[in-house]
Amino acid sequence: MINIDHDAASGNPLGIAGIEFIEYATTEPLAFGALIEQMGFVAIARHRSREVTLYRQGDMNIVVNADKRALPSTARDDLPTTVISALALRVRDADVAYRHAVEMGAWAIQTRVGVMELNIPGVHGAGDSILYFVDRVGDFSIYDVDFKPIPNAPQQPPALAGMHFFGVVQSIDEGRQPEWSDFYRQLLHFEALPEGQFFGVVPKGTLLASPCRSFYLQLIEPPPGAGSLQWEERMVRIGFGVPDVPAAVRRLEARGIVFIDREPQQKGGKGALTQLYKGGVSFELVVSDRGAGSEGCDEPV
Repeated sequence: MINIDHDAASGNPLGIAGIEFIEYATTEPLAFGALIEQMGFVAIARHRSREVTLYRQGDMNIVVNADKRALPSTARDDLPTTVISALALRVRDADVAYRHAVEMGAWAIQTRVGVMELNIPGVHGAGDSILYFVDRVGDFSIYDVDFKPIPNAPQQPPALAGMHFFGVVQSIDEGRQPEWSDFYRQLLHFEALPEGQFFGVVPKGTLLASPCRSFYLQLIEPPPGAGSLQWEERMVRIGFGVPDVPAAVRRLEARGIVFIDREPQQKGGKGALTQLYKGGVSFELVVSDRGAGSEGCDEPV
């Protein structure tokens, strides 16, 4: 366990320590669940009162939410929809992080907490998404309250090919890069990397590093001449870090995942992008040594 004093001088006053979970809202929970199982995730628990399932591998948690209230306002009943609806950050104190965000101008969300459910503080993010703040006290976790373990399911399934959360890609409207950079800098103390510095195989937009340097946000504007392209501000894709991209690609392809870029098959591949799956879902692999660049970030409890 690394003990770091997260004071203001550290550049991480909120004590951000990685991603606690990423939530997808979907009209097709079984199909999407099968897809992330191909990616190595295992269904380990179900929500006590809602149509929500918790998937895990390694220290990554993905929440699959089939509650219609979690779907974006633009979702159509006649089309399959799967979107990233929430990003939950591990912080030292969730209430302090929440109050700081609101004081800096973020919009608080209206909670829909039921009986015996945990109230997780959060603010509005891109589009209809939510930014949650989660802290951990000893061995207690949010999942102990809201979820019931699935019988015989392993509660700590190992990570496939060393996969871990590397970041999230967010689409933004043209010319909005300064606003969104300021949003993440002021609320969460993210820092923009030097222009032209990218990871993986999609060198576009602006890359923001979390204050603990354990994950990144990539802001991408619409491409030039994309006037007729349907484009909206939202979180569009997860990036998974792996120590060996070609090896991870081979293992995932053996499980049925299809990649659109054959370059990662070559030695030294920096990343790989999957095909676009039903509902508009894709995933990205990025070469990442988890130990590199993560100084100043607490190890998860």
